[in-house]
Amino acid sequence: MSEKDHQSGRQSVWQPVRIGVDVGGTFTDLQILHAGTGLMTSMKTPTTPEDPSIGLMTGVKRAAERDGFKLSSVSHLLHGTTIATNAVLERKLPPAVLVTTAGFEDVLEIGRHYRRDVYSLNPAAPPALIPRDRRFGVRERVRADGRVETPLAPEAIESLVQRLAPLDLAAVGICLLNAYLNPEHEIRLAEHLSRAFPKLRICRSSEVSPEIREYERTSTTVLNALLMPVVANYIDRLKHRMAAEAFTPRLLLVQSNGGVCSAETAQREPVRLLLSGPAGGTAAAAFLGRQLGEPNLVGIDMGGTSFDVSVVRDGTVGLVAQGEIDTLPVRLPMVEIRTIGAGGGSLARVLPGGRVAVGPESAGALPGPVAYGRGGTEPTVTDANVVLGRLDPEGFLGGLMQLDLAGARTAVAARIGRPLGVDVETAADGILRLTNTKLGAAIRLSLFEKGLDPREFALIAFGGAAGLHAVHVAEELGACRVIFPRDASTLSAFGILNSDLQHDLVRARLLLLTPDAAAVLGPIIADLAREAGTRLDADAIAAANREVRFTADLRYRGQAFELTVPMRGSTLDAAVVEHLIADFHATHQQRFSYANPGTPVELVALRAIAIGRLSAPSVKAAELAGSGKPARSRRLWLDGGWQDCPVWQRADIGETTTIRGPALIEEAYTTVIVSRGWTCSAAAGGHLVARKD
Repeated sequence: MSEKDHQSGRQSVWQPVRIGVDVGGTFTDLQILHAGTGLMTSMKTPTTPEDPSIGLMTGVKRAAERDGFKLSSVSHLLHGTTIATNAVLERKLPPAVLVTTAGFEDVLEIGRHYRRDVYSLNPAAPPALIPRDRRFGVRERVRADGRVETPLAPEAIESLVQRLAPLDLAAVGICLLNAYLNPEHEIRLAEHLSRAFPKLRICRSSEVSPEIREYERTSTTVLNALLMPVVANYIDRLKHRMAAEAFTPRLLLVQSNGGVCSAETAQREPVRLLLSGPAGGTAAAAFLGRQLGEPNLVGIDMGGTSFDVSVVRDGTVGLVAQGEIDTLPVRLPMVEIRTIGAGGGSLARVLPGGRVAVGPESAGALPGPVAYGRGGTEPTVTDANVVLGRLDPEGFLGGLMQLDLAGARTAVAARIGRPLGVDVETAADGILRLTNTKLGAAIRLSLFEKGLDPREFALIAFGGAAGLHAVHVAEELGACRVIFPRDASTLSAFGILNSDLQHDLVRARLLLLTPDAAAVLGPIIADLAREAGTRLDADAIAAANREVRFTADLRYRGQAFELTVPMRGSTLDAAVVEHLIADFHATHQQRFSYANPGTPVELVALRAIAIGRLSAPSVKAAELAGSGKPARSRRLWLDGGWQDCPVWQRADIGETTTIRGPALIEEAYTTVIVSRGWTCSAAAGGHLVARKD
């Protein structure tokens, strides 16, 4: 076959193509799937912090060149991004103002009266992202029952326009009192401001977070307003780069709830992207748990910058109605994830008094760990793994990057070993032990707060660095199984690849939940169903691919928090209300070990989840036809000394292969260490499972 015929044959195999992309702090991960044959490959390329769209397009073009498909054959690009998260954490936010009901300008700064650090003499207040001189009150008032007490006069609107005119602004957030019940005044303000300032991006609280709790609603509105220009500019840059390459797939962005949305929705409600990347890994963990018959899993995603913990219980990923970023509340449904600053790029240092600390500061993509040879001088977790022989300097990233072993040893010795008076191996081993302790503590907290026992869960390790730490962390927890999925370093991109469109809708109503309440709540459910249909119509989702689920936020009267309880069906009558009350008592008993059936139950909000199913791609199972023999051996520092350990290539593992630790398993973008006393073998789908003897 000629080269031309060979390329033509490869291209025919790869049409059409779907790509999932997870842009992380250090690397941009891609999963590439041909929807017809189920063939799947992965790609990893350095993230370009100055403009993440550069790294994304670089990865896409490299994948097309390597796998032999045309950019024009890509049907979907599903994109997880940290652009919104980083903008908030780094305070790279545009100038904006907040418009509130007169007298409520300081809600954003007052916040909630509780202390995160109860022992601090000078606790830090949550940041107010919009300063006091840019928070404007307008004379109007809507009562708690939704009736207008003080109308919004034209003079008040004109006065606001005049105050905003001389300011250099990119966005406005509008959050009026009780607008979640009656948004009339917010709508009028938004319409007038958009006419007066056509280029200004405007966010209404009644659109992005129509719920009770003034501080949380205001915080969510402000974050969304500030992120609108940031995300819109990024999406515009990305679309420009795509157009320049004649790359025209359907672009979908990953949301914090684990679903995807259109680029237009992301530009209008960018606050929904705050957990965009980690949500993909959680979805993938749940998917693989079903495939492997493991209903109880702890997903551990360790990349270059952070370590994310998610819990899959009984096959279900936990969602919370409210999350936070940098202590700022976000009143939107989010996948329940705990994140700590402990990744491969986390910096290690000796503090005064001789105590060693690892993270949360990271070397990031640039300069990165010392071993990357890009100008880094501070030792990292990756450098410690290089020093102890756990990473191959010649084979990192499939051989695309050569690591500087000498530089890593010098940095660890100078910054850690010398101040502590220990040799370089002991210093590197200490960095890794401390890191594993931090990882184990994060997992324990995620499980203990739910009353769960780590010994009843398997770990599923993904991200580029997790394989080097997972078995050691499992030993700390008392867990007996660790799953190392196929293409583990790009598993978040795999989860993104399998995501569906999703819209979260809510109607807040405070009332006692009794069978008689069905007459009031029925029309609200019908209204949610109509809006769900409208959203899915805009996404061009066929009727057969739609699903709408309903839940209710409930609490005992007098409580300050709610539990979200699924509804049985899509209509609300007296019988359904009684079932809902009974399910709430049962859920409260399960969560808090007690229930009060005699106490009245209060409804706080009704929710709808509108899901648009994308065509589910079928992934071809990996062929396990390896030689069943390790490729070579390498010196590895274990148990206080150097020893020769077998090094397996993942492709060498067959269906009946059993690997006994200590051993290393390498693939293009990640390395797995199997400790002494553990065995590792293949499972369905080409995944590996390590078990403690």
